[in-house]
Amino acid sequence: MTKLLDRRLHAFRPDLADETLKGSVEAGQFVRGEPARIAVPVAQLRPAPDLARGIDTELLWGETVRVFDRAEGFAWVQADQDGYVGYLPEAMLGNPDEPTHRVAVPRTFLYPEPELRKPPVGALSIGSRVTVVGEAETRGTRYFVLASGEAVIARHCLPIAETLDEDYVAVAEKFIETPYLWGGRSGFGLDCSALVQLALMMTGQSAPRDSDMQASIGKEITRGELRRGDLVLWKGHVGIMENAETLLHANGHTMSVARENFEAAVQRIGWLYQQPTGYRRLDNRR
Repeated sequence: MTKLLDRRLHAFRPDLADETLKGSVEAGQFVRGEPARIAVPVAQLRPAPDLARGIDTELLWGETVRVFDRAEGFAWVQADQDGYVGYLPEAMLGNPDEPTHRVAVPRTFLYPEPELRKPPVGALSIGSRVTVVGEAETRGTRYFVLASGEAVIARHCLPIAETLDEDYVAVAEKFIETPYLWGGRSGFGLDCSALVQLALMMTGQSAPRDSDMQASIGKEITRGELRRGDLVLWKGHVGIMENAETLLHANGHTMSVARENFEAAVQRIGWLYQQPTGYRRLDNRR
């Protein structure tokens, strides 16, 4: 008999399911899933194979997934980074080389060659994984040359095994004024829980994708104990304390990542999300 499982984190349908769910769900067939990588700057993941459906989350260039099914131009996948399950256009998948570096600034341009005066052919978000095959310098600017022949600014990247040597709040602060996007998870637009997840990821820490999932990370504290780096959770929202008085959050009020006086934010948010449901301190916070 099928157990009650979160469809966001478990790949199962009546006809097909992840083989690791045998005994937990009923399905016509169980499969292991084939590995693939995201081959576009940002891939939007949806709960159904329908581009009119809302975005659940986004995956970044070079991130890996397991592909359980391909049909009618869509792929049903599970992200390796946080386990999120959903559908995306099959054309967004590829099998690029093993990445060597990761973009470490909110956004960077992708150039057709190592020359910043050339029109960029695209842009990559923080967290994107790229394969560097060479280096070049033009008028004092150093570039990494990718397997495709395209180039990115070298100082915008870190070796894949390295993380930003900052506390995660400092990383979150880099996103100030970034547009709010429901389901967004990139330097081009993100939602409240993605701000938490991306900032932690870039400092070598992990967090689940959605705010209700993040309500279980770290340890519970009281409102009076709040300090820099603590999370404040509402039903459907999460923010980061920049200091004891200031909340940093991606929000639909300013439609951006913004700073807000914490007490004023609690009052303003209350009409829609009521009072905060919890306060968390991350155990592995720097």
